[in-house]
Amino acid sequence: TTLPSGPSPPPAAPPPGGPAAMGEPLGCCERVAINVAGRRFETLGRTLLRFPDTLLGDPRRRRRYFDPQRREYFFDRHRGAFGAVLYYYQSGGRLRRPPDVPLDVFLEELRFYQLGEEAEGRLREAEGFGVEVAQPLPGGRLQRRAWLLCEHPESSPAARAVALLSVLVILVSIVVFCLETLPQFRGGGEGAVPSPTSAAPNASSPPSPRPALTDPFFLVETVCICWFSLELLVRLLASPSKSAFFRNAMNLIDLVAIAPYFVALGTELARQRGVAQPAMSLAILRVIRLVRVFRVFKLSRHSTGLQILGQTLRASMRELGLLIFFLLIGVVLFSSAVYFAEAEDAATSFTSIPQAFWWAVVTMTTVGYGDMAPVTVGGKLVGSLCAIAGVLTISLPVPVIVSNFSYFYRRELRGEEGGEYAPAPPCPRHPPPP
Repeated sequence: TTLPSGPSPPPAAPPPGGPAAMGEPLGCCERVAINVAGRRFETLGRTLLRFPDTLLGDPRRRRRYFDPQRREYFFDRHRGAFGAVLYYYQSGGRLRRPPDVPLDVFLEELRFYQLGEEAEGRLREAEGFGVEVAQPLPGGRLQRRAWLLCEHPESSPAARAVALLSVLVILVSIVVFCLETLPQFRGGGEGAVPSPTSAAPNASSPPSPRPALTDPFFLVETVCICWFSLELLVRLLASPSKSAFFRNAMNLIDLVAIAPYFVALGTELARQRGVAQPAMSLAILRVIRLVRVFRVFKLSRHSTGLQILGQTLRASMRELGLLIFFLLIGVVLFSSAVYFAEAEDAATSFTSIPQAFWWAVVTMTTVGYGDMAPVTVGGKLVGSLCAIAGVLTISLPVPVIVSNFSYFYRRELRGEEGGEYAPAPPCPRHPPPP
């Protein structure tokens, strides 16, 4: 028997929704087309498979971004940053940020493509920033509430009220520190500086000073110190790690801010009892009063601007070191040059090279106090070159410092906005990765 002739049946279609039906390239030697915001990139499949734990290296994760009509993967992301991401696969793990892409934007792209924390940490280290470590919270319920109340003003209205009260106490303490140095308030307190007329031989005894322990400034200072001590003690008891607490620079500043009060109090009590000599007590109090000026840094705990400034300086230590090194070289060169250029003038102020260091520093920083100035033609020429070299030297590391400040400022703004950049989701017709 003969079978009736007719068209052969079509081959069995692959299951709907599968990679083969969509035309997705799966072979290691196939070319993979990637479209990032209209810019097309092509690479081999085996290049992406070098890092299978990433978004592009795992075919199941990247499947939802595949466009079967154009046979390419489409990502509505930053096109300038993807070249560095693709080079990460091509080079086997070398990650370099493009100079025209901000660091915070580039870090967002790394998290989207799931390159991992190790790659992000290496990038931060290469950029001069440390890896952000999440701060742990205390285990106990009462300790956690106390820690959030003192360390995280954004956690509750009560925490914000405590932070506002701390700022007010710090400001009052700073105002008192400045006001008590006025001449009308230094008549006989603990910081009084004796005038030359009070030490005359015919003076039978010095004027009786007002008792320091009853001084209004001392009483206000005592109230401020009580608040500072209570705040420091609560944070110490509620701290999840006592060793990390004392390694924190802000806590050390708080300790330095309250220590002078107790030293001054002990010195005053010893002076009243006749144990300590008045001259020695006065010298100690002068040093202690100078240390109290560090209390102004307590504002950085509650000031975002001061925190950004501190982070910028810490991240720019290399550039600041180069700036100081260049300034030292310029100071030595130009102070030596102006000394020999002004040697012909008998009334010159540049009597030695170390004497000219001050003039070189003031000139290179374009301050120009005018207390020392060259008068000869050669000295004026050296001064002109010193000023020009100072402007160029100081301006060299400024762009890097400004870039670091911009990064920390944008990161703080991004944190205040309450979220990161949220791109458009992929096509809902494509299934999500399993």
